[in-house]
Amino acid sequence: MLSRRTLLRAAALLPASAPLLVSGAASAAIARLAPAPPLNRALFAPHEQRFAPYLVTLAPMVNDMDDSGFFAGGWWRKPAAAFNARVQEHVFTLAWFHANARPWNPYAGDTSLLAALDAALGHYLSLQHSDGSFPEYSRDEHGLAPTGFGLGYLAKTLRILRSAGVLPARQAQLTTALRTAMTWFLDPGNRTVWQDPLHYANQTASGLAGAAFALRHDPDPVLATRLTEAFARMAATGVSPAGFFHEEGGHDMNYNFEVMLPELADAYHHTPDPHLVEMARALTGFLSYNLLREPDGSGYMVNVAPSTRTSARWYDEVRPDPDRTALNWTFTRQVPLLSAFMTAAEDLAEARAAWAASPDPVPPLAKQDTSPRILTHGLDGEGFPGRRQRAAAIADLPYLRSQDFVELRRDRGQDFLYVRKPGLYLGGYFGARASRSRTGLTFLWHPVAGTVICGLNDNNHACWSTVFSGQAPDSNGSLPAAYFRGAPGGTEWTGGPAPAAFGIRYGNANVTTDVLVTRRTIRRTVTANAAATEQIPLVLQPGDVLTFTDGTEPAFGGSTAATADGFDLRRGGTTIRFRWGVPLQATLAAGSVRYFRDGARRFHALRIAHQGTFDLTIILG
Repeated sequence: MLSRRTLLRAAALLPASAPLLVSGAASAAIARLAPAPPLNRALFAPHEQRFAPYLVTLAPMVNDMDDSGFFAGGWWRKPAAAFNARVQEHVFTLAWFHANARPWNPYAGDTSLLAALDAALGHYLSLQHSDGSFPEYSRDEHGLAPTGFGLGYLAKTLRILRSAGVLPARQAQLTTALRTAMTWFLDPGNRTVWQDPLHYANQTASGLAGAAFALRHDPDPVLATRLTEAFARMAATGVSPAGFFHEEGGHDMNYNFEVMLPELADAYHHTPDPHLVEMARALTGFLSYNLLREPDGSGYMVNVAPSTRTSARWYDEVRPDPDRTALNWTFTRQVPLLSAFMTAAEDLAEARAAWAASPDPVPPLAKQDTSPRILTHGLDGEGFPGRRQRAAAIADLPYLRSQDFVELRRDRGQDFLYVRKPGLYLGGYFGARASRSRTGLTFLWHPVAGTVICGLNDNNHACWSTVFSGQAPDSNGSLPAAYFRGAPGGTEWTGGPAPAAFGIRYGNANVTTDVLVTRRTIRRTVTANAAATEQIPLVLQPGDVLTFTDGTEPAFGGSTAATADGFDLRRGGTTIRFRWGVPLQATLAAGSVRYFRDGARRFHALRIAHQGTFDLTIILG
């Protein structure tokens, strides 16, 4: 299957074409929608505050539509082309605002909005192929994502139209379109949807969620059986033995936590299949090793280096609306540990009260940042965990519950390694590299100082690596590894209790790296076949005190060079010492990446040039 990035590039090369001829489209120009008046924030119920930015974006979006009903203007999904069915997913948004009377909603019952919705549905349905599928990157494509996500948006739009008693002809068309799409999507022989393992599990999950909603309101025994079989098939083919959901050959935090899991939650609201809970439990176990809690309560840093598609780097302690993970609360009763990664109900209430009290105007959404999933996932109520429930879950995170373990999870030649000792928590990703991920050691966390090192993905300047001439890091490729009870090269570790000292040996034809982890130290010994640079992706805070052993004191956010045999990072009462034994040319340089909503934490690269051998010891106070 071609990647989304490849298809986007191909679509960009296509010549511009005339608008598609749409059966049933409006024959006259769509009337302009009046802008929303200034909003009174106090009128919004707390759980409906998420609608406010969409309300002020609605008129610009509708007024960009062309007369065929195509959502022109580039508001949602790429390519912004008339053949892309995903662009039309805002039919749900139009339907909701037309059908729901609220003191703050001036568009309820608006005839111009209804006409625009009618035209948009006409264009959307004209894109469906006879087999039930929809296109995304070319008119002739029979696509997984546009059909999967389309099932949910179209089914929920149909439900709104029926409740409001409007557009009866469109209702009939939608009923037929949904049944045809489900027949295509739920066919176990359809290799676009079903592979073993799945290529893009979030896209398959979206179709199952949409089918669950559609079949709840239009029961069909044959399709219901197919859906039950599909849940079991997804549990068998979509979940890695390591616990994550398959995305482009590996794990991706964004798609797993922010798309796939909420889609499973959406499905569970309409069809409480036990396989959905099983999958939620598996992912939560994986998250519990890869989301790194900051001791100061800022939130979680993400072990993002193994991510294959996107770069979710942190999750704030409090995530007010819009929060793409919000619907994950659905599983917190059956999977209590998941509460650790949700916003506490009391904190969300405070954030919403502050939003309501703000005198600032509500800004419109930026183009492309208009996901209608934010709205559809608000239809099923809320059940966020309370602070006490969340605190209990946080205390149960493996690296907070225990101070001594080695956890190795494997999948298709990829190793996900987690080593906990009393003074540190170390992560690594070894073996076959998947897509945009970066291999090698990936993070270092301290129980008081928090995250000290965190490599990024899809970035050769921000991975924990041995870097050769031309900025070629060993992490941008496969790095097979072996594990030892003690120093690398000794007795191999094949599982069981954590040894007092744990060794790792990994590398490729150009470099071998030995790592020895003890209670409060990490020794990393590099042997390369050419001169190289040791690259360490630090996460620094404004209050950190930084010092090279030659006395040079770098400024936070700047760039400093020194000739030294070590570097100290003091954070509060904790000092982390980096020592490499002999004076070498070293630099510390800030990058543009910042972390958390306040942006205070910042990526800095520590780079030390050497002639092919390098012996680093990290001592954690």
